[in-house]
Amino acid sequence: MSRDNLNRALKQVRRNKGAPGIDGMTVDELPDYLRHHWPAIRQQLFRQTYRPKPVRRVTIPKANGGSRPLGIPTVLDRFIQQAIAQVIQQDWEPRFHPHSYGFRPGRSAHQAVRYGQRCARDGRSWVVDLDLEAFF
Repeated sequence: MSRDNLNRALKQVRRNKGAPGIDGMTVDELPDYLRHHWPAIRQQLFRQTYRPKPVRRVTIPKANGGSRPLGIPTVLDRFIQQAIAQVIQQDWEPRFHPHSYGFRPGRSAHQAVRYGQRCARDGRSWVVDLDLEAFF
């Protein structure tokens, strides 16, 4: 992983903020932690011996009055995930269908709705909406 990629990952994790994981480390504490521990973490990653920490489970309220579980990884694990995602994304993003909007950089639900409206105006009469999580 390049230094540039790691710096971008750190900036993104800090920008996203978020609650600490089970270890209690905050995003503000991460840079100093990495300065002291990155060589050992990097070695574990390359040796494939790194093991993410368990995810902190919380429940958040839903608009309908219910709640849903949410998993909060440690900030270190979020940093590593972000760095890996950035590398993978460079290769895979161009391969996705141009009208796929879910969880894609620079894409939003609003854009998907606008595209659907444009298709309806053009006379198209059906839409495919797939939620894999609900499917399983």
